[in-house]
Amino acid sequence: MRHATPGLHPPSPCRAWDAAGARPGGPSSVYDAGSPTVDPAIFGSKAAVLGICYGLQLTAHLLGGRVEKVDRGEYGRALLEVRADSPLLDGWAGNARQVWMSHRDTVLALPDGFRGLAITDTCPYAAIADEARRIYGVQFHPEVVHTHDGSRLLRNFLFDIAGCQPDWDPSQVVEQLEDEIRHVVGTRKVFFFISGGVDSTVAYTLSLRALGARRVRGIYVDTGLMRKGETQFVRDLFSTLGGGDSIHVAEAESHFLAKLDGVVDPETKRHRIGQEFLEEQNRILETEHFLDEEWILGQGTIYPDTIESGGTAKADLIKTHHNRVEGIQRLMAENRIVEPLHNLYKDEVRQVGAQLGIPPAFLHRHPFPGPGLAIRCLCAAEPGQVERMDGGWLLPLHSVGVQGDSRSYKPVLLMDLPTGWPHAGWEAAYTRATELINANDRFNRVVLEPVPGGISATDCAVRPATITRQRLHLLREADALVRQVCADSGFEDEVWQFPVVLAPFGVTEAPDSVVLRPIQSVDGMTAQSVGMPVALLQDLCARLRALPGIACVLYDLTHKPPGTIEWE
Repeated sequence: MRHATPGLHPPSPCRAWDAAGARPGGPSSVYDAGSPTVDPAIFGSKAAVLGICYGLQLTAHLLGGRVEKVDRGEYGRALLEVRADSPLLDGWAGNARQVWMSHRDTVLALPDGFRGLAITDTCPYAAIADEARRIYGVQFHPEVVHTHDGSRLLRNFLFDIAGCQPDWDPSQVVEQLEDEIRHVVGTRKVFFFISGGVDSTVAYTLSLRALGARRVRGIYVDTGLMRKGETQFVRDLFSTLGGGDSIHVAEAESHFLAKLDGVVDPETKRHRIGQEFLEEQNRILETEHFLDEEWILGQGTIYPDTIESGGTAKADLIKTHHNRVEGIQRLMAENRIVEPLHNLYKDEVRQVGAQLGIPPAFLHRHPFPGPGLAIRCLCAAEPGQVERMDGGWLLPLHSVGVQGDSRSYKPVLLMDLPTGWPHAGWEAAYTRATELINANDRFNRVVLEPVPGGISATDCAVRPATITRQRLHLLREADALVRQVCADSGFEDEVWQFPVVLAPFGVTEAPDSVVLRPIQSVDGMTAQSVGMPVALLQDLCARLRALPGIACVLYDLTHKPPGTIEWE
């Protein structure tokens, strides 16, 4: 749920969820000591109630139902079958509908007065209702784009059942955002580290409009962790936006690589990168005499960054965003940070950017993480061998996942090729991957070697590796090759983001492998892995394997949940 801040109010659906006491998701079980709860008296009030995911389980538990941890969880895609008519599911009847799940606990017995509305293969009560008291619950997440027509379910509840009135339009909040900037900044000036990404660019442009160019400065720090050609792209972009004169490029590759020397742990990477950003900021401020004025730091942090950093009262830490490291937290405590977009999702940021006149070609550019290629260049402290198990091979590569809305850090399963691959198609591969990951908690991600050839993944091993200039160069070339192939073929327009990961998994003469991770999303909170056309994939794999040092090419079949978009 979003929280109100000066000059910017959350949308009415969130206020309705607050009043109803529902909370979508969360890492807790209803039986855990200290787990989130509500006053049961709310169920006897006149307010309509919708429990989402954990909210459904909590509703059932407080009203006398039974909730238990079951053998199989549901993470990512599931098919829902509507079994009963209800105003909540108006317009949902018919064939099985795709919904998005993230749970291991399941309601196994309903409280008195409730009836089941829908099921999935593993969830007997995927939607429930007590119409007499206007209390409803769904185990899936209707608020995410990958639940088909989920927005209709929310409209049914909010407008038809609860009687709410809409009062939120992200395309009309530019004036409110500018007012908030002026409120937070006061008479001070704002200093931005800009990345050339959508979030920091929109935040910077908003500040320019709100405060004027003389009160806003931007520094682009070339960390040495950026994509090929990124620095020149940023120069050109801000020249077109009218802020070119206030943008300075700082070369800092040696500083960042020194901080990352020998680092293997993903969280340590993020912390060190965030800390180095602060140290670089201090060097720049002192050099440019910015400390002689009253400056505060501006950032393009958006709402999912705060959630995944454990930045709300009951959110679990999935990964520490570089805008939430210790030094940034200190600046926040000192009221020396302005974050105009902190209540918005990525799709809403793009709508705001369109209102500002930022070119559509830029606004719909694929997101790129603040820590750059560092979190796509996997490292390993110890060697490791593959292990045969049911359904494939367990790879001793670890990646971050989100299961039941809590963080996991587990190995990866290399799935056996589906029978008849590739003629069986991507649907067979995704169905099998989902079955495997729901049935086994030893791994949180499933990959495929879609185009065998040359060195087989089953002959590879994890090899000790850290971040080096050579490995970053190899990843940069692989990423540039993938981007070029996708742009030329039009596949770039079919996906929301396409991370390319370098993994220390290979043989002596070719110690690394490439993982392809094309996904479709709207706001980054959930994501669906996307299959490439086979002919295009075959050509891409052949070109990637031709790069010096690349052993094989793997394809990530994992949705979010259970796997995060990025591997680290």
